Amino acid sequence: MPPNVAIVVAPGPAEPARSPARGDQWIVTLAVLGGALMATVDAIGPVAAVRYIQGTYGVTIIDARAAFSLYPLGMALTGALSPWLTAVLGRKGAFLWSIALFTVASAFCGLASTIEHLIAFRLIQGLSAGPLLATAQAIISDEFPPGEQGLAMGMFGMIPVFGPAIAPVLAAWLTYNYGWQWLFFINLPIGPFALFIVSRFVRNDQGHEAQRASRQFDVLGAGLLVIGLAALYTTLLRGALHGWLESPFIVLTTALAVLALVAFVLWELHTPTPLLDVRIFKNFAFASATVIAGIMQFAFSGFLILDLVVLQAVLNYPITVAGLVAVPRALVMAMVMPVAGALYDRFGVHPLSFGLILIGLAGWSMTSFTLDTGPLQFLTADVIQGVGFGLMFAPVTAAALATIPRPLMVRAVGLHNFVRLLGASLGLMSVLIYAAHKTAAASAWLVHYANPYSPVFQQWMEIYQNGFLARGADLLTAQQRALAVVQGLIYRQATVVAYAYDFGLFGLPCVACLPLLVLVRRRAIEAGHRPQTRTRRTPSWAPHR
Repeated sequence: MPPNVAIVVAPGPAEPARSPARGDQWIVTLAVLGGALMATVDAIGPVAAVRYIQGTYGVTIIDARAAFSLYPLGMALTGALSPWLTAVLGRKGAFLWSIALFTVASAFCGLASTIEHLIAFRLIQGLSAGPLLATAQAIISDEFPPGEQGLAMGMFGMIPVFGPAIAPVLAAWLTYNYGWQWLFFINLPIGPFALFIVSRFVRNDQGHEAQRASRQFDVLGAGLLVIGLAALYTTLLRGALHGWLESPFIVLTTALAVLALVAFVLWELHTPTPLLDVRIFKNFAFASATVIAGIMQFAFSGFLILDLVVLQAVLNYPITVAGLVAVPRALVMAMVMPVAGALYDRFGVHPLSFGLILIGLAGWSMTSFTLDTGPLQFLTADVIQGVGFGLMFAPVTAAALATIPRPLMVRAVGLHNFVRLLGASLGLMSVLIYAAHKTAAASAWLVHYANPYSPVFQQWMEIYQNGFLARGADLLTAQQRALAVVQGLIYRQATVVAYAYDFGLFGLPCVACLPLLVLVRRRAIEAGHRPQTRTRRTPSWAPHR
């Protein structure tokens, strides 16, 4: 399973297979893959340009993080709705509405005059990207006959690998040469092209299930989920500005988030048509693997933004260098993932444990980074992470679904993808929240050493003061400038300390997941690696239909 973007999709209404004309299936495939690649790149690209977005609007990096962290949240929300949208609108209709909304939102993202407008349109982008990616795979599958399904899925499988590989480089090149707004404007020719091709060559597949599906929509569950997540993200986004629980507003949003999400879970446990069938979590193998997948996605998103922010904001490397450093990790993952799939088929979930350990070791090694750390050290750690994540992404999804009966597969896939995308969004938000807190704490600690009685402080002050005196400054001016430089060094060192803690924060949970593999391994071996001699019964934890 690829990073940041959940691709496995619930199928739409059943319909007879067809064998389209060779000419139009390739143009349809090109258009649909272009739309899917557009949504995948936009999930990562703006992360590379976060410092430029911050500078454009004159906001802190903590505020700018919402411009990219809400994108996977929107994908998670509408990803849960994708089966219902496909049943009501058909694959073609859902794709057309999604690609049109995504393109319009992209234009408004590039034209946004305030950070609030950018955040709102980025959320709309994410909301439309969920069903866009969900229906893209189904459309491509339908365009190829049964004998060419491997080719179809192979082409689609390159999107989540190719997208993360080119996103940082493309974002760096566009931002450096034309401005970060072109991260969104580049979508404008792709969207209308996909819209025209799909509307012209893909048949309408809206069937008899539309009316029944509209009656089965879980309105209360969707409302509780939206309210709960909105309150949770408001708390995370505004907590630092309001003093966290010292503010009545943050107390209110925290309480609302807890109550709404608890009510959502309780409702989903009892409703016959759940939005997210949380009852499947009674399957311990599925629950364990899904929790690992969510934590893995949390760590992947955190490491990605940490690399880009530290290289640009702390070590002062240009955006082009930061973008290039992120490429090897994606390429290594692309090479390791097929091997990981073969290892899982032969040995079960054993490769997972090695991948978790590698990610933890890479995170631990990055805690020793300093102001003298160069791109090569980042590159080495990223390659180790790439091996670890590559070993995990495919096997963890296979292990999660290995014990799920076929009638429940659609619901299980939706729940698994929701947890992964929620982990990605929380990872993007948590990294900067924790970094801001640790920067303040480290600054307060380091300032204690900035006093006239500290030999180290006196030495640095003397060096910079003599330098300014040599350039013609008077004594008072030289002292003031030297003090300002030393204060800047203290802040940069505090920032390095904070981000070093962050690297450990995102590596440690992956290692902590190792005990969960006991549950995954036991259940997956029982159900997933034994010859199937009879049809599995729907287990007792499955919802009654």
